[in-house]
Amino acid sequence: MKLIDPRTAHIIKNPVAFALQVLKAFQANQGLLLAGAVAYYALLSIVPLLILMVIVLSHVIDQGVLLATIGKALEYAVPGESRAVLEELKALLEHSKLIGWVLFITMLFFSSLGFRVLESSITVIFLHRLQKKKRPLLVSLLLPFAYNFFIGAALFAGTFIMFYLLALGDENLVLLGHSWSLGGVSRMLIGGAGIVAEILLISAIYYFMPVGGLTAKHALIGGTTAGLLWELIRHILSWYFASMSQVSVVYGSLTTAIVVMLSFEIGATLLLLGAQVIAEYENIVPDAE
Repeated sequence: MKLIDPRTAHIIKNPVAFALQVLKAFQANQGLLLAGAVAYYALLSIVPLLILMVIVLSHVIDQGVLLATIGKALEYAVPGESRAVLEELKALLEHSKLIGWVLFITMLFFSSLGFRVLESSITVIFLHRLQKKKRPLLVSLLLPFAYNFFIGAALFAGTFIMFYLLALGDENLVLLGHSWSLGGVSRMLIGGAGIVAEILLISAIYYFMPVGGLTAKHALIGGTTAGLLWELIRHILSWYFASMSQVSVVYGSLTTAIVVMLSFEIGATLLLLGAQVIAEYENIVPDAE
């Protein structure tokens, strides 16, 4: 019985060669071009998607609490400009009563564009799967909307978790006559829950979007790697935009759009690069022993 699978053993023996193969395949698949397309359509999708989420979920959750959760989620997606995006969302929500069925369906369409382009990009990277098995057209059409629903469900659950953890922060732990505030613990738990949610979302993309689906193990490994790399880059971007960036001087009123676009571009590149790693892993022919 082998403790390490042959493909993993091959990577351990040839890590540099595998990394170069991934980068070569990513370049051959026009990975940066695909990431740019995903980032562009994600920029078009984010506001309609968030508006729809708030309109639907505000029937069961207080809108203020919901917006606080969205604000926290935006910190993970658009470092440096989460407040600006949230303020724009609040301004648009003031006119939510004017939204009719035609506009609602239009926003639903635009909110799914980002996922539709992401699915197409993932398909390019996992082309070897498409040659063996094709996805039914109806499934391809409905998958982006299913992701909208998935994010809405995650936001719904996340709101209750955040509300509970914030309430925990108001409590004190009394032990041996000493009292300690749980505010710090609450903030740590909120941050940890955000990272876990981020990893699960990326893992779900890896698990469901490729034709035929991946194993849960591969999807989770890919999601964890991409999620932790994004966390590192997100903190670097937050620091850079807060202390050194001159983007506002150069772009003026376009600053928010440029920063969000840059964040999405980097995030999409990491996401697709992670998918390329999994695709190359699947294509490894283990050395004969």
